[in-house]
Amino acid sequence: MVGSAGALVRAAVVGTGLIGGSVLLRLRAAGLDVAGWDPDEATRRQARQVGVPTPDRLVEAVADRDVVFLCGPLPTLPGTLLEVAAATPDGCLLTDVGSTKAELAAFAAERGLTHRFVPGHPMAGTDRAGLTAALPELFDDAAWVLCPAPGPGLAAFRRLAALLTEVFAARVVPLGADRHDAVVALASHVPHLLAGALAGAAERSPLRDAVLSLAAGSFRDGSRVAGTPPERTANMLLGNRAEVLAALASVTAFLDELAGALRDGDRATLTARYAEGRAARSALAARPATEVRRRFPLAGSAEELRFLHELGAAGGYLHGCRTTGDGVEYVGRRLAVETRDLPAPPLG
Repeated sequence: MVGSAGALVRAAVVGTGLIGGSVLLRLRAAGLDVAGWDPDEATRRQARQVGVPTPDRLVEAVADRDVVFLCGPLPTLPGTLLEVAAATPDGCLLTDVGSTKAELAAFAAERGLTHRFVPGHPMAGTDRAGLTAALPELFDDAAWVLCPAPGPGLAAFRRLAALLTEVFAARVVPLGADRHDAVVALASHVPHLLAGALAGAAERSPLRDAVLSLAAGSFRDGSRVAGTPPERTANMLLGNRAEVLAALASVTAFLDELAGALRDGDRATLTARYAEGRAARSALAARPATEVRRRFPLAGSAEELRFLHELGAAGGYLHGCRTTGDGVEYVGRRLAVETRDLPAPPLG
């Protein structure tokens, strides 16, 4: 990956746990000049052992870099953003990998960093933690949300989108920060609540050992993310509290319908509600998509921003972003529009 001047991109990763460590290893595997930094001395030593330059001071790790990934815990990101911004040149691209976006995006905008900071969130991970769990291939074909901003923010978005598609083989999903938080509340955060509830109920059961000995695919799949470090899950849920509670209310309402049908012995309603769920599950792998190509002038425009936001909101993504002398070309996929017969709402 080369920059616009033909020089090799120089990157830094701040925070080298599972996600940051995977970013670090992928950049290194791609042959980029990359440095790492972590507040934990033992983790810095681990990074050095795999051949990644890891100074003891953050400012040394990010000095003279073209792009810096901020990968620490959510509560630390605002402070780290300011520290890294102050220690890097104005042309250095900054992004994060936090699981919520609206609050940090607003924080960056208030401090005049929109032209160089692009909020990001790779939708990938495991229930393990730390640099020893990192995988350079973690982001292959993964959805990686980026939140483009108007004006100079579009140029920063283009640079980062090109890096993610070329180096990480990721599917870049452009979304507004508020829209992202509403979407991931149901797609990611509520599943952590449900997994924790399922696993927690098993832990409290007087038949715990028998339950766990009989646990097969449905329990293991449904409780997998309950193995995530508790502090990480708590940070994620509290960082998106309002949206998570709203999404949880919709899930609770659906559960209430299922429970009501079960109490009443209403086979037809129970079957109909599970048919809805099955349709969504089937759509995870079966929705057709068509290629989309759009070109815009380098100056950036409201039309370009609208295209990006609409593409992501419709479930589409980018797999290419190429800037030439007079414009930028996006290549992506747009999901086919589904026609659905929605069930009638319950009476009463």
